[in-house]
Amino acid sequence: MVSLRWLACAAVFAVTWLTSSGLSVLTDPLPLYVIACAMVGYNLFFYLAQRNMLAGGGDVDRNIFLQVTFDLVALTLLLYYTDLPRNPFLFYFAFHMIIAGMYLRGRAPYFFAALATVMVGTVMLLLYLQWIPAHPLHFPSDPPTLPPPDGLDLLGVFVAFASALWMVVYFTTSIRRYVDRAHAEIRQKEKMLGIGQLVAGIAHQIANPLDGVQNCLGRIGEKVKDDPHLTEYVQLMDEALERIERTAKRVQAFARPRGITLQSTDVNHAVEATLEMLGASHGRDIRIRKELGDVAPVEGDPYTLQEVLFNLCTNALNAMSLGGTLTLRTYALGSRDEDQMGSVAVDVSDTGVGIPRVNLERIFEPFFTTRSDSGGTGLGLGLCRMLISEMGGRIEVRSALGQGATFTVVLNQVDAKSVATPPADP
Repeated sequence: MVSLRWLACAAVFAVTWLTSSGLSVLTDPLPLYVIACAMVGYNLFFYLAQRNMLAGGGDVDRNIFLQVTFDLVALTLLLYYTDLPRNPFLFYFAFHMIIAGMYLRGRAPYFFAALATVMVGTVMLLLYLQWIPAHPLHFPSDPPTLPPPDGLDLLGVFVAFASALWMVVYFTTSIRRYVDRAHAEIRQKEKMLGIGQLVAGIAHQIANPLDGVQNCLGRIGEKVKDDPHLTEYVQLMDEALERIERTAKRVQAFARPRGITLQSTDVNHAVEATLEMLGASHGRDIRIRKELGDVAPVEGDPYTLQEVLFNLCTNALNAMSLGGTLTLRTYALGSRDEDQMGSVAVDVSDTGVGIPRVNLERIFEPFFTTRSDSGGTGLGLGLCRMLISEMGGRIEVRSALGQGATFTVVLNQVDAKSVATPPADP
């Protein structure tokens, strides 16, 4: 932005000189020279601030925010002094909307769209009311005396300008979110594939000697069964070996290639089947609610979807050791989902301890777990995300400490041309 602004400053000086001295289109170039000098001044400030950030200090987002703000004000002044309603460079505001949409998060891009709309709209209104002096450009085909600005013409230009800005911001931020999500999924898949190959070899190396140790321990147990103390020690070792074996099997299952066949899947049926698998193992202090909406079938694998929901429900139950409510809810997102129009969502919510904000971005990383003391391996959520991604969907999470967490599985509605028909029951 700083490098481009040097070119913009030079262009303002050159165009001002050309239109005032050579073409005689601009009658009063002094305000433009003043604005151009101001642009040079604040660009020098941002150049020095950029060097400071490269040295390790400064807030990049704040710097970009200030640069866009200064540019919008400067561009508005430049256009005001060069017949703003008729100036074709009015739509240069779109460049700043693209920059804000690409580099700033949250509501900042929409703030700049509103700021530009208000500034340009205010100038047009004041020109129409003749409360501020006009600075028209004089083209060779113009009459000697230009009439005052027409209200309908100003309104049309303003509507076209404002709608263009807001559409640019909307599409830029939507594309940026989609690209960010795609990059995150690609990095996740690459990480999962690499780790899968690694853990498969480790699990294989563990499983072979583990079988021998368990056999030997069984024989030792038979020899010492008359000694209660030694029998207790043997039992403890056997339980520890079984725990190692279960972990090794989970790791092997995680690394094993999986095949997913997309077909028409009823998410409500998947929720019902998941609740049946949970059974009564959730405890008396846990209350389970289901809110099944009238949703269309989705593209997915029914058994894989049940596996993912079961894993999410298990994590939710583990987060409510003192009791609480587990809620499974299905609903259609419709136009509320900007990335997957017409998608269907499944919420798995709990009222447990919640997830700290610092962990929200890491919970899908392989081997990241906060339950290592209770046997958690950190593979479940990463695997869930990979499986849902293979079905063309995504998993989102939101949480607050002490209030619980909600995992949302989003899948595309079924498309008869792209999915297989599930086999009929015999």
